[in-house]
Amino acid sequence: MHHHLGRPQTEINETEILMGHLPTPPSYWSIDFEDTDSDEHRYPILMTLHVLFMSLAFFVALPAAIAMRSVKHALHPFTVMIFYALCALGCAASGLYRKLTPDMYEASTHSTHGYLVVFLSVLPSAVDIFSFSLRLYAFVRSGSRFAFKSFWRSVVLGQEDTHGSPSEYSGLATDDSEEYDEMKPMNNAFQHQSIATMPAQDFGDQYIENSDIRHVPHSTTSGRTSFEPDSPRRSTHSDDTLHDMMIQHVIPHKQSLSRRISVVALATLERALVFAAFGMFLSGVVVYTGGCRDSYINGCLAHLIKGGIFWCYGLFTFARFLGSFSEMGWAWNISPIGNTISAEFVESAVIFLYGITNTWMERFGAKTGDPYTTKQVQHISIAVMFWFAGLVGMGMESRRIRRWLAAASTAALRPEHSSNVPEPASYRFSFNPFPALVIGVTGAAMSAHAQSYVFQVQIHQLWGWLLLGYSVMRCLTYFFLWLGPPRSVLPSRPPTEALGSFFLACGGLMFMFSTEEVTFAAMRKGRDDMMMFLNVAVAITCFAFCWTLGVVSFNGWLKFRKASPSSP
Repeated sequence: MHHHLGRPQTEINETEILMGHLPTPPSYWSIDFEDTDSDEHRYPILMTLHVLFMSLAFFVALPAAIAMRSVKHALHPFTVMIFYALCALGCAASGLYRKLTPDMYEASTHSTHGYLVVFLSVLPSAVDIFSFSLRLYAFVRSGSRFAFKSFWRSVVLGQEDTHGSPSEYSGLATDDSEEYDEMKPMNNAFQHQSIATMPAQDFGDQYIENSDIRHVPHSTTSGRTSFEPDSPRRSTHSDDTLHDMMIQHVIPHKQSLSRRISVVALATLERALVFAAFGMFLSGVVVYTGGCRDSYINGCLAHLIKGGIFWCYGLFTFARFLGSFSEMGWAWNISPIGNTISAEFVESAVIFLYGITNTWMERFGAKTGDPYTTKQVQHISIAVMFWFAGLVGMGMESRRIRRWLAAASTAALRPEHSSNVPEPASYRFSFNPFPALVIGVTGAAMSAHAQSYVFQVQIHQLWGWLLLGYSVMRCLTYFFLWLGPPRSVLPSRPPTEALGSFFLACGGLMFMFSTEEVTFAAMRKGRDDMMMFLNVAVAITCFAFCWTLGVVSFNGWLKFRKASPSSP
């Protein structure tokens, strides 16, 4: 319900709202906290306990269990049991609340989806039990002499006797036979030269645990036209030392394709459970407050899903800034495990999938033959932009396509020289502006989105500017990294990414706050204050960033302790 002609209104018009929407019915929130005239006893404490237990389970115990699994920590099973205990307490509190409280949201699927998420969380444990059974069977069949220490490490913890443990994302390392065939001669010469001139300083031990390298390219994402490094400012922390460190200290750890796929799938499932829990949190808020019903549902889902994606990706981007996924080169660094899928490719793929699906969803609720409204054209055009910009972004990340694009230059040279062309320093990193472009254009467009009320216009402008701010920060990151591409496996932590991730997460949260029902409720209660909304969003985002810092730091501490057992 938007006015495309005329000025937005400053006062809420209930008569006009009822022309397009049904009256808001009572909700769990209203009977628990606002219905003071009723003599019936209510139990909001049970709902509070449900939220507390499930939040502790999925946002504290589960991330801790994921981190412990990544290093095969001895306390991982104990942490998993705590997770299941918290889930059981949360489900019990919810079930008791529903028994003692009338149904205020008919046909709710929150409980069904919640149990599905809990069931999916059991799958990693089932895999653990199956793997333990296989290790125990192999140990018994081997007939080796029993020693408690070796039994504990190899059977119970599943730790192999290798120099460190391979990264769980090593399965994403990609092989490109054409590239490696071309680079072998130059790599061999480079190896001998580097080993001969390598300084005595050895700083590579801390990277051993993340090493799973069969090939050691000098760039993580580029589709290079040649393979000779072009680095006028070389240092002991540059390609020479990095390459030599890998050659001398890494013991190759080969895995079958099915093993690599299963490991990556399991790691992805575990992390997806945290995001699924956030989705269930939003679903619970909607059901408890009685929102997203009848004619509100399409707009409500659009704001919550899209805003939730921006919110989650803002936290994910902040985690990358802190150093998460540095083994894949996603922390603005050189990947220590070789060629992997780039973060820009994942961003472009998500944008492409969102656009290609959302293009058709904008007509949900429309009847056959209905003309396209201005609002539908606005949203469909944005979805088409996501579709094709994401496709271009994925194409730019293809090493094969990059070689094709460079063919005109190399074809002009003699055949004996075409394989020895030095690559630019910028080839060591991916500079793909299309994900940032898409989000920035979306923010600029939505900041001008026509609305019925001035407060709605203001809140859309605010989150639109925040998304645009993220786009500007990401472009500045690329600008500075273009001037000085990453030269180390350590996370480079560009400060522009810290700011950009905050803008993106806060913008996504404001996006969710801008639903019609939330803005109507704020205007009815005299809470339509932009400063209040912004401050609440900033406070929640800062709290979430503290949680992210805690999770990433705990994960890093576990890996540091495993690499240096004697360290505190």
